[in-house]
Amino acid sequence: MNTIDILIIVAYVLLTLIVGIRVSKKASKGLKSYFLGGNSIKWYYLGLSNGSGMFDVSGTAWMVGILFLYGVKSFMFMWLWPIWNQIFVMMFLAVWIRKSNIMTGSEWILTRFGDDKSGRASHIIVAIFAVIATIGFIAYFFEGVGKFVEIILPWDFTLEFGNLLLLTSSESYALIIIALTTIYTVKGGMFSVVATEVLQYLIMVLAGILLAVYVFIEIDSTQINSVISTEWKNILFGWELDKHWDGKYQAFNDLIDKEGYKMFGAFIGMTLFKGFFASIAGPTPSYDMQRILSTKNAKEAAYMSGFTNLVLFIPRYLLIASIVVLALVFLTPDMLKDTGLNGRTLEIILPNVINYHVPVGIKGLLLAGLLAAFMSTFSAFVNAGPAYIVNDIYKKYINSTGSEKHYIKVSHLASFLVVVLGVFMGFFANSINSLTLWITSALFGGYVAANFLKWVWWRFNGWGYFWGMLAGLLIASLQFLLDQYKGTFSQGTLLFKLSELHAIYVFPILFSFSLLGSFLGTLLTKPTNIETLKNFYKTVRPWGVWKPVYQVLKEEDENITMNTSFWADMLNCVIGVIWQSSMIILPIYFVIRDYTMTGISLLIFLVTSVILKYSWLDKIKKITV
Repeated sequence: MNTIDILIIVAYVLLTLIVGIRVSKKASKGLKSYFLGGNSIKWYYLGLSNGSGMFDVSGTAWMVGILFLYGVKSFMFMWLWPIWNQIFVMMFLAVWIRKSNIMTGSEWILTRFGDDKSGRASHIIVAIFAVIATIGFIAYFFEGVGKFVEIILPWDFTLEFGNLLLLTSSESYALIIIALTTIYTVKGGMFSVVATEVLQYLIMVLAGILLAVYVFIEIDSTQINSVISTEWKNILFGWELDKHWDGKYQAFNDLIDKEGYKMFGAFIGMTLFKGFFASIAGPTPSYDMQRILSTKNAKEAAYMSGFTNLVLFIPRYLLIASIVVLALVFLTPDMLKDTGLNGRTLEIILPNVINYHVPVGIKGLLLAGLLAAFMSTFSAFVNAGPAYIVNDIYKKYINSTGSEKHYIKVSHLASFLVVVLGVFMGFFANSINSLTLWITSALFGGYVAANFLKWVWWRFNGWGYFWGMLAGLLIASLQFLLDQYKGTFSQGTLLFKLSELHAIYVFPILFSFSLLGSFLGTLLTKPTNIETLKNFYKTVRPWGVWKPVYQVLKEEDENITMNTSFWADMLNCVIGVIWQSSMIILPIYFVIRDYTMTGISLLIFLVTSVILKYSWLDKIKKITV
């Protein structure tokens, strides 16, 4: 590390702390101010903040690895999350959610199922899910940032007591960075999170642009084409992945076979199946939901969600593609040992490239940008998770008469608690990939069925929601345990077969058990109170099977109309997914100098943008709330 690079990183960390602490005074007015910014923050700042929060270093390291190994079609791996749930939120869910005027996703559930015993059961299960998910993501960040910084920085921070290893160097680095981020996040709530995330977003974009310029100066198209094949650049695929590595890189074909994605057609089919239901289910109760609830009104919630898509993908993949090109051109046979072929993972490519092939100055800014990526995502979760502990558990069930200052203090304590638990879980995680798969395919898989039904079926009630969520969480937890201990099961046994099953293929099992719990819990108990359903439908106006509720409302108000925009919304979502995908592949093709595909990608982006202007934006402008 050059002194210049170290000074850039130190300056960034100090600037972030100063900005975060200076705006923290605004968060002392009460819980709404602390967790939602008092609904006073501009939608475009929230959009930048939301995009910055999704630009995490662990995910970036993973995306670098899969783009390097699989080529351009690897952007479809992002459907595991699925990333196009942001499109569904943009098109209609943001408006539905924001109309509720509440503080958390868990509190929102009460507007759907009521505040009776069944409603409270559904309310509690969402709060528990939100806290578990937050702790899981903190563990994910702990694992990722520690590995990353350990390889980049030259100092060994291993802590030992005699022959006893207390902390590895990566764990020490992770603890230091998490402690710094926690300081301003806990003190300033949403105001500090948004202010620092806007700053961090600008740093990440600048780092991506400078790195891309450096790649264009240092590497010509001949060097790139001598390494990557036509198949690497091909966005189309068949049922099975074709081999596209040869010569000294032949071992990467074997790695593709081992990773479990060889049957690419089946993999994409499963991500599409999961993605549709997961996207209609809506955002999980985390920072994305909190950004929607923090907007001034439903119209601005839609604007914010659309802006998040627009600002996130092009700069992120400009950075990722530039790093991958450097890896492709400068990777040597000796470095192959550190890229997944000798007990290590593809996540190591990112720090290796930064260490060996990024010049002084740009390296410091890039490291500051990646630290910003970590800190912004981490702070977003640390702000979102405790809201459920304080507002939905402590305030509602333990102490409902406390002062605003008291609840702010409890919020500080809750924030520290989720950080400590997340870090503790991070000590026992095998890799970023294992946590990624658990969160995306297992934990979120258990969330899908109940949250899909809550929008589309009037008869679905609080007990159905509770048992559907509980069934999904239990199966998700069992899947995680099987994955953690799969090396201990005897070959041929049922447990061995289940532990070897790829996480994405576990989703149908999760979905089925969660659906079963949802239907049994609903049909064996009474429907939700009709007044609750009427109020919910009048306020939110979702489409789906709501005719019995609509007919009751129609008798009271002849002017009320049913939401019949399902097919229009779905068409917009299809166009939106194409729009979003074009923003991912455009910078990849641009950086690898495939200007024909760059032009096609740009044309698709422009055409879909114009279509969405008329089919979505003009409709959103007419919203009056």
